[in-house]
Amino acid sequence: SPLITLRFIRLVVFFTNFDHSISFPGIIILSIQLLKTLIKFRLHYFYLIYTHTMPPTIHLMHGAPPADLRPHARDKVYIKEDHPALQGSLTPPIDCLAPKIFNFSPGPTNLPPAVEAEIKFRCFPDPADKRLSSIALSHRSPEFGAILQNALRLTRKVMRIPEEYEILFMQGGGHGQFAAVPMNLCSTGKEKATYIVNGTWSARAVDEAKKYCEPSVISSINDDGTYTTFPSYERITQEMDPESKFLYVCSNETVNGIEIHRLPRFDIPLVVDASSDFTSKPIAWREANVGVLFACASKNIGHPGVTMVVIRKDLLGNANPFTPGVFNYETNISAENVWNTCPTFNVDVVGIMMEWLQGQGGIGKIERLCILKSNIVYNVIDESNGFYSTPVDRESRVRSRMNVPFCIANGDKDLTDKFLVECWNRGIVGLRTVTPFAKSIYLRASLYHGVSLEDVDVLVSFMKEFAQRHSFGSAAGGSVARSIAMGDCLSSSPAGVAGLFMNRANATREVEFHWPVIR
Repeated sequence: SPLITLRFIRLVVFFTNFDHSISFPGIIILSIQLLKTLIKFRLHYFYLIYTHTMPPTIHLMHGAPPADLRPHARDKVYIKEDHPALQGSLTPPIDCLAPKIFNFSPGPTNLPPAVEAEIKFRCFPDPADKRLSSIALSHRSPEFGAILQNALRLTRKVMRIPEEYEILFMQGGGHGQFAAVPMNLCSTGKEKATYIVNGTWSARAVDEAKKYCEPSVISSINDDGTYTTFPSYERITQEMDPESKFLYVCSNETVNGIEIHRLPRFDIPLVVDASSDFTSKPIAWREANVGVLFACASKNIGHPGVTMVVIRKDLLGNANPFTPGVFNYETNISAENVWNTCPTFNVDVVGIMMEWLQGQGGIGKIERLCILKSNIVYNVIDESNGFYSTPVDRESRVRSRMNVPFCIANGDKDLTDKFLVECWNRGIVGLRTVTPFAKSIYLRASLYHGVSLEDVDVLVSFMKEFAQRHSFGSAAGGSVARSIAMGDCLSSSPAGVAGLFMNRANATREVEFHWPVIR
């Protein structure tokens, strides 16, 4: 590229400066050299500048055009497998022109900007303020005691947790609770429990539970090993072991994009892994017979390092005697959350986050915003004539509002890699991160509280543009390209010029899935 630039400048100088010293034959030779160089690179240099895809590890190669229908197939861009965008990098290139990073990571992730600003003010004080932040406070100091009580009070208020439930701040994350739940509810290790397995995390929970109880499984796994549905209420009722101490469910499977928006009710206590959807919707604690609910902080309520556990008081006192004190619910409740050194900073952040949720108008308004954000993304996918697709059917009623999995052109690797690189260059990150699970054709847009409506607009604007440039060359492909270009892919009536190709009133409409309630 420096060679092209130099030769081009010399030509411009020649034609704009009459007092030149370059001979006419030299100009002819220089022009031929420039033309040959441009042909050699097949104009990719200028094309990549235009499309903002100039990472240093892109390699341009020649060869016969692939036998497919994509209009840009002959301009194939080969991307090295070690490109940062393909390795899950969350740091865009240094020359990225985006005003900020748009983080769609499945967690840990960023918190709302107002919350992060308040954390900076409270937790990193100026020395002249002569106060210690929660990072430096003893967990038994009166100052931290006030922080702890504030976090507990606000959590109970925001999530409308009845008085017959205790709230704990524990450590060990979701994996810790996979063990802690059966250890606290099954005193001998021989008790039965029923686990609904509708995705990756509930399957992991079963594997851990086998060490501490005798679980039976009701699974929605498909023949190919994927999960795209949730077992029906009737099936659960029929197959559930009546002697079970509890019924376990993961209310939102982040990897698979499956969420139950309202908890079912059964005769036995419900244990809920709500790590990725806690504070995104109301919880019917009594009506759904919730016995235990736990949530890791690193999605919607804070930073990694603390896990919130809500347990009904009548279930206490049944722990296996081998349960470690750090995982024993009753031990920690008796010690008022400071049996061991709790993560003081993380508890402080949870309290700040609860203040923000309350300031937004409460859980009802937060839920409506979550519905809006997810529907904007799903509508682009559903109306793309197959350019984008998601594994969970639009009529299933269990599409996740928190994590939207989608693939590009049925998992086309070249287009997917190009999509990720272009996103990365524009500051859009987190759509494919490093996980302990097998690499899938699906990307994921995670829409936690730290992702604003404006952030979602940035993502879907790029999705629209990318589909327009790379849609299939068939008649259907042309249709979707025109539809996206016109901005009407999200509703029957296009938004105005100021609207970002959506009718947000329509986008908030979601068919709720209400389970029948056993009285």
